[in-house]
Amino acid sequence: MAETFDLSDLETSMKASIEALRREFSGLRTGRASPHLLDAIQVSVYGSKMPITQVGNVSVPEPRTISVQIWDRANVSAVEKAIRESNLGINPVVDGQLVRLPIPPLTAERRKELVKIAHDYAEKSKVAVRNVRREGMDTLKKLEKDGDMSEDEHRKESANVQELTDRYVKEVDNLLAAKEQEIQTV
Repeated sequence: MAETFDLSDLETSMKASIEALRREFSGLRTGRASPHLLDAIQVSVYGSKMPITQVGNVSVPEPRTISVQIWDRANVSAVEKAIRESNLGINPVVDGQLVRLPIPPLTAERRKELVKIAHDYAEKSKVAVRNVRREGMDTLKKLEKDGDMSEDEHRKESANVQELTDRYVKEVDNLLAAKEQEIQTV
């Protein structure tokens, strides 16, 4: 059976790279409280690691405060420890089963560091998009070599793949610019 080429498969993979970048960016602290800051934190409870959202309710009662209402009193110290070890630069304040996380204002040095981290995330996302492009181009070459695609079709599909790649790389750049602006203005 002859292999076929489907541009929508490549687009799906590129969209996944963009979504991963959005998740990465949501975890970057910008001086504003966001429940997504805690998404990456894993808490050691019940003999395994769990996301913090599975041991308590995360909310933002004020613009500079995140609160975690922990469901089981026995997990309070584990949640506090996980937050302290997360390198977010936030000191949790424990009040019974409620853990408050005051978000300190960002220093100029920390802002520069966050911009650098955002650039790293964006570059990784661009690499992922380019890898999808390379896989698509390799498939096109193989199809032409095997005689399943003409040279003209190959050229046309290659142009489509490049156009798709350019569009997603531009979207990464736009997301990065927006995140940089958010970090600098808060």
